[in-house]
Amino acid sequence: EIKIAAADGELPAYRAQPAAGGNWPVILVVQEIWGVHEHIKDICRRLAKLGYLAVAPELFARQGDPRQYANVQDLLSNIVGKVPDAQVMADLDACVAWAAANGGDTARLGITGFCWGGRITWLYAAHNPQVKAGVAWYGRLVGPASELTPKQPVDIAAKLHGPVLGLYGGADQGIPLDTVAQMRQALASADNTPSKASTIHVYDGAPHAFHA
Repeated sequence: EIKIAAADGELPAYRAQPAAGGNWPVILVVQEIWGVHEHIKDICRRLAKLGYLAVAPELFARQGDPRQYANVQDLLSNIVGKVPDAQVMADLDACVAWAAANGGDTARLGITGFCWGGRITWLYAAHNPQVKAGVAWYGRLVGPASELTPKQPVDIAAKLHGPVLGLYGGADQGIPLDTVAQMRQALASADNTPSKASTIHVYDGAPHAFHA
C-alpha cells in the first residue's frame, strides 16, 4: 500500500515490483467498479513476477469506497457515476510520476484495465504520449457524452499514442458486438499508426468480467 501525491492531496494505491533491481518497465493497472480488491492486487503481483513495476491506484478515493456496496446500481449511482474522466487522467499521470521517482522506467509505460478500467485504458492511451501499449479488458466503447465523461473510446480511436489490445466477450450483455464492430472500424480508418496497429479479440461465448 502506498500514497501517491495528487493534485488535491494523497491518492491511495497498491504497488508490486520485483524483489531486487530497478529501472523496471511500468504497468498501470486500472480497477473494475469494485475498486482495488484482492484480484486487482493479485494482477499487480503477477506483473511484478514478470519483471514489471505495477501500480493500481484507488481511483474512486474521493467519491467513496466501492467495497461498502453490495448492489451494483447503488455503486454506479453513488460512486462510479460521479467520477470525472479528467480526474482519472490526472491521477494516472500522478502514478506515472510516482513510478518514475521510485524505480520505474516510464519510457516503457503500459496500461491495463478491467470493465470500467477497460474504458479508461483506451482513453489514457490517447491522453498520455508516453504510453507504449495497452490492454483493455471488456471496457465500454460507445455511449452518450456528459460533463464528466465527454468522450468515449470510439471518439478517440484515431488518437492513440500506443497500440491497444481490446479483449471482449461474445456473450457480454453490457457491450453489444455492434459496438465492438464500430470500434474496429474506427481503428481501421484512423490515419495514425498506433491506432491502426490496435486490435480487438472477441472470445466467443465469454460473458462480461471473464478475467475475474
